[in-house]
Amino acid sequence: MLRRLFSLLIIPVLVMLPADLSAGSSTSILNNNASIQRAIERMDDRLTIFPQDFEASLLKGLLLFRAGNIRNALNELDDLTRRAPDFHLAHLVRGDILLARANTVSDIGKSPLASHIGNGQKKRLQSLRDEVRIRFYANASLDPNKIPTQLLQLDKSIKTALVVDKKYHRIYAYENSDSSLPPRLAHDFYVSTGKLDGRKNAKGDLRTPEGVYFITRYIPDSKLPSKYGIGAYPVNYPNELDRKLGRTGDGIWLHGTEKSFYSRPPNDSEGCVVLTNIELDVVAKSLEPGVTPVVITDEIKWTDTAGWLKQRHSILDALEQWRGDWQSNDVNRYLSNYSSKFWSQDHNLKSWSARKRRIARSKTFQRVNIKNVSMFAYPQSATNGKDIIVINFVQDYRSNNFSSEMKKRIYFSKEKGKWRILYEGKG
Repeated sequence: MLRRLFSLLIIPVLVMLPADLSAGSSTSILNNNASIQRAIERMDDRLTIFPQDFEASLLKGLLLFRAGNIRNALNELDDLTRRAPDFHLAHLVRGDILLARANTVSDIGKSPLASHIGNGQKKRLQSLRDEVRIRFYANASLDPNKIPTQLLQLDKSIKTALVVDKKYHRIYAYENSDSSLPPRLAHDFYVSTGKLDGRKNAKGDLRTPEGVYFITRYIPDSKLPSKYGIGAYPVNYPNELDRKLGRTGDGIWLHGTEKSFYSRPPNDSEGCVVLTNIELDVVAKSLEPGVTPVVITDEIKWTDTAGWLKQRHSILDALEQWRGDWQSNDVNRYLSNYSSKFWSQDHNLKSWSARKRRIARSKTFQRVNIKNVSMFAYPQSATNGKDIIVINFVQDYRSNNFSSEMKKRIYFSKEKGKWRILYEGKG
């Protein structure tokens, strides 16, 4: 019934699409036939690699229409709605093109066929118009040569790192190539996030959190209600920083879509990150509980390779300074690496300092080696504008009376131009 409604009662999203997009930074991306043709070729490349890339088919239909090739645009969308009958947005766009052929569309929402529908259906149709704009803009503005500043180094154990951009409702899957080189973009997909905008602070606030998280486990669809689709991957919200800042709630998952729908509106979850089932299946192949990072940000900050290398080296230098100062047996040097706001599970800076001074009296030597380092920049929207870096590594410690190897996590905070340790604990 709903699918039939989208075929008959359509609100135009397409005719004014170029003007709507021109408010963003993509004004010069698709401003002539040559650039449109290049964009169509990119969609063809995506479909060659992944034939079930239904978004690429949808965008190809939009681009063909924009180029004036209405017949091929309709052919593309006819094929798409046949292959993905529950992709309601595709039905809507196809209907807009049919209306445009009849010259009955003057502006978004001006179709006479939609003038008598109820408020509930108008809201649903508005969400579909929002979805098509978001999908179109995210693809038009993507520069595959840029790197998210959030991913500074990936240990070799990490196959894939995920970055979620809440503003543009996009998840980017980056493959680890080499810890000394920027990660490589493997996939990017549309996602739905919390019903309310802004950072999650409290249980039940219907917002998606922002921060550096990790997949904790996998829950198969057989153990879930149908709304979670093919499965779910919980993340460790609230993390150490969330708890320190008093943020509450739980149950933040990466999961699929109810099987009667292809996708969900942009703001439609209770705080989770929701993919289509087909695209979650693609991403899931490289997800590892306890290993895979998921960085969720209000908006990705992009950089080039030179900027990425500069930031990465700055953090590595600070990490090496801490390691060397600890190994020096000079407790004052070692403690100078810690923030006045430092905390761990059992300590603040005062009690931590007293403990370290007491331990140091029994040491004749200390050797500290660090390996398997991963580094992630925390979204500033979640830190009140402060620069914070999350670092996971394996610490190999040897001294005259104690030895250990452990996974560790520290948070670096930039204070007066120097990186200092804000948090230290087991990874």
